[in-house]
Amino acid sequence: MPENNIQKIPIQQLGYHFIPPEYLPKGKNEYYLRDAQNRSGIEYRRLTAYEIEALVKNRNTSDDWNNILVSDAFNPELVKNCKFFGLVRIGKLEPICLNFSDLTIPVGLYNSIIISCDIGDNVVIDNVNYLSHFIIGNECILANINEMVTSNHAKFGNGIVKEGEDEAIRIWLEICNENGGRSVIPFNGMLPGDAYLWSKYRADKELLQQFKNFTEKQFNQKRGYYGKVGNRTVIKNSAILKDVWIGEDAYIKGANKLKNLTINSGKEGQTQIGEGCELVNGIIGFGCRIFYGVKAVRFIMASHSQLKYGARLINSYLGNNATISCCEVLNSLIFPAHEQHHNNSFLCAALLMGQSNIAAGATIGSNHNSRGPDGEMVMGRGFWPGLCVSLKHNSKFASYIILAKGDYPAELNITLPFSLVSIDNEKNQLVIMPAYWFMYNMYALARNSWKYIDRDKRTEKIQYLEYDFLAPDTVNEMFDGISTLEYCVGKAFYTKETNELSNSNEACIEKGRELLNKENGAELIDSLEIVLPNAENNKRKTIIIKAFKAYHLYKQMIAYYGINHLLNWINTNSITSVSDLKKSLPNFERKQWINVGGQLMEKDTVDKLLLQIKNNNINSWEQVHHFYEKQGNLYNTEKTKHALAALTELYQINWETINANFIQKLFKEVIETKSWITEQIFLSREKDYINPYRKMVYDSDAEMEAVMGKLADNSFINQQNKELMAFKTTLELISEKLLQLPMKA
Repeated sequence: MPENNIQKIPIQQLGYHFIPPEYLPKGKNEYYLRDAQNRSGIEYRRLTAYEIEALVKNRNTSDDWNNILVSDAFNPELVKNCKFFGLVRIGKLEPICLNFSDLTIPVGLYNSIIISCDIGDNVVIDNVNYLSHFIIGNECILANINEMVTSNHAKFGNGIVKEGEDEAIRIWLEICNENGGRSVIPFNGMLPGDAYLWSKYRADKELLQQFKNFTEKQFNQKRGYYGKVGNRTVIKNSAILKDVWIGEDAYIKGANKLKNLTINSGKEGQTQIGEGCELVNGIIGFGCRIFYGVKAVRFIMASHSQLKYGARLINSYLGNNATISCCEVLNSLIFPAHEQHHNNSFLCAALLMGQSNIAAGATIGSNHNSRGPDGEMVMGRGFWPGLCVSLKHNSKFASYIILAKGDYPAELNITLPFSLVSIDNEKNQLVIMPAYWFMYNMYALARNSWKYIDRDKRTEKIQYLEYDFLAPDTVNEMFDGISTLEYCVGKAFYTKETNELSNSNEACIEKGRELLNKENGAELIDSLEIVLPNAENNKRKTIIIKAFKAYHLYKQMIAYYGINHLLNWINTNSITSVSDLKKSLPNFERKQWINVGGQLMEKDTVDKLLLQIKNNNINSWEQVHHFYEKQGNLYNTEKTKHALAALTELYQINWETINANFIQKLFKEVIETKSWITEQIFLSREKDYINPYRKMVYDSDAEMEAVMGKLADNSFINQQNKELMAFKTTLELISEKLLQLPMKA
C-alpha cells in the first residue's frame, strides 16, 4: 500500500529557498519577484534591541530577528504570540481598531505563524494558523484562517505552465463540448468574445496557435510569484486559501477552500465570497458575488456575475451580469445576462448567446442518445425553456425561442425566431408558433431589453453588448423566417390542392408569398396543415400555426427597425429635404452578422479580425480587445446601415425615386407600430390584473393592488407611454422640416 510522501526538512530552511536553485536567474536572490510585486512604498529597517525584547516578551519567536524588517511606525506591543520564519516585512502598526460589517478588531499580529510575507500598514492578522508567502496590502483584516499558502509555481487560475512543469498539467476550460474539442486556456481578463472565437473556429490550427501564443505572452513563466491580498480586503473564518491573488476591497467569509484563483476586486466592483464555498482553478471578475455552498472548478466568472445557493459551475465560462443559483452547469459558454435560479435545473455542453433564462426542472444536454460525450447545444439570444423542459444534443435554436413544458425526445433545429415551441401529445406533433413574443408577451420582451441595460454594471465596457430584441442578428433571422414561411405555406397549399409533393422550392415560395400577401389570405392559410421540414430528428410532423399573422409581424417589426434607423440617419446627417436624403443614401447591402460574446459584428469584420490575428498584425489579447472597442464605437453606424438595407430589401425601395408621400407613408407606419407596441406592452401586463384565476387568491382589488402594485403605477409602462409621446413629437418635427408637411394622424 502506498504511503504519504512526508519529507523531513531542517527547521532552518523554513521560509527560505522559495525558488528552487535551478529556477533562480543568475545574479538574482529568491526575493526578486516579490520585490517587484510589492509596490507599497514602505521603507523598512531592522528591529531595534528594544523592539526585539518587546516581541520576545509578548511570546513571539523568529528563526532570525535580523530577517524581521519593519517601518518606522512599527509598534512591537501590537504583535503577540506569533512565530516568524524567513524574511518578514511589516508596515505601520497603530493602537487602533478596524471595523467592517459589525466586526471590530484591534490592529496587530496575533496568534499566527507567518512565513516570508510582506505586510502593509495597519493590518489585522489574528489566529491565522499558517500564512506563507503572501503580500498583504494596507488595512486588511485576516482573522480565523486555517491556512494561507502560496507555492513557488502559483498560476492564480491562469492556464499557464511554469518552468520545469509538464504541458500535461496546463489547465484548459472544456467549454461547449464535453470531449474537450472546444477547449480554451483561461486567463485573467478573458472576455466572452475571446472564449467564443477560440472555441468556435476549431478547424483553423494556425489561429488556435495564435490564441495560445497570446495567452502565454501575457504571463511570466518564472517561478516565485507571491500570493496577494489587496488593500482593505477582509478574510475571516475561512479554511484554506492556496495560490490566490485577491484584489482590493474584497470580502471573504466562511469559505471552505479557495485554490489557484484570481479574485478581481476594487473600484471597478467589489467581489464577495461567502460561507461554504469551494472554488478551484478559476478567474473571478470584478464585482462578483459567490455565496452559500457554491462549488466551482475550472471556471471563469466575468464581472458582476453571481453564483449562489449551492450552484455548481464546472468547466464553464459565465458571462457578465449573469446569475446562477442552486443548479448545475457543466462545459458551457454563457454570454452576458443569463439567469438560472432553480435547484433542479441542469445545463451541459451548451453555448448560450445571452439574455437567457433557464426555468426549474430544465434538463438541457443529455448525451445519452450518443455513443460519446460530443453533443452540443447552441441557443440564440433570449433563449427561454419553460418548466421541466428536457432537451437532447445536438440542438440549435434561433433567437428568442421559448419552449413550453415538455420532454423533447429528439434533436431540434428551430430556425424561426421569437417562436413558442410546444408538443401536441394528442396528435403526436411538434408545434411552432412564430412571432409568439410579438403576439402575446410584448411586455416581457421590451422590459427585458430595458432591464439588461439597466443591470449592466460593467465600468470597463470593452465589448459593446446588444440587448435590443431588434438588431442585425434577429432581423436577419426574421428575413430567413419570412422565406421559410413562404415556402412552407406554398408547399402546404400544393399538397392540399393537388396532392403533389414534388413542387420546386421556387414554385412553393412564389405561391406562399402570393397567399401570405393576400388581404384575405388568413382564412385559407389557417385551413392548411403547414409542415416545417427538418425541425426535429423525428418521424412525427412539425406544424406551424398562426403563419399568416407571424409572417406579417415579422415584416412589421423589420419595417419598424428600418424606419427607426432611417429617422436616426436623418438626424445624424442633418438632412432637411427629400432630395438631400436621396443623395445621402448609398447602396446598402444586408450582410451576415455574428454574435461574438454578446457583441454583434458583421461576418466580414470577424473574418478581418481572424485574418489579422493569423498574419500577426494583431498579436496580443490587448489588441484583440482594442479591436472590440473600435468595432463597438462603430456599431451604431453599422447597425443603422444594416437597418436601412433591411428596409430597402423589405419594400424593394429605389431611393433615387422616392418622394415626400412615400416618406410620409413610412413615418405613418412607424407611428402606428410604435403605438401598437406600447399598447401591447400594456395589454400583456394587464392580463395579470384581469385574469380571474389570478384574481381569485385576493379578496378584493385593494388586496391585489397592495400585493402586486397598481397597474397605473407600473414604472415601465409609464416610461413607454412617455417615450411614445416624445417619439410622436420628434417625428412631427422631422416631418415638418424634411417634408414641409404636418404628420397625418
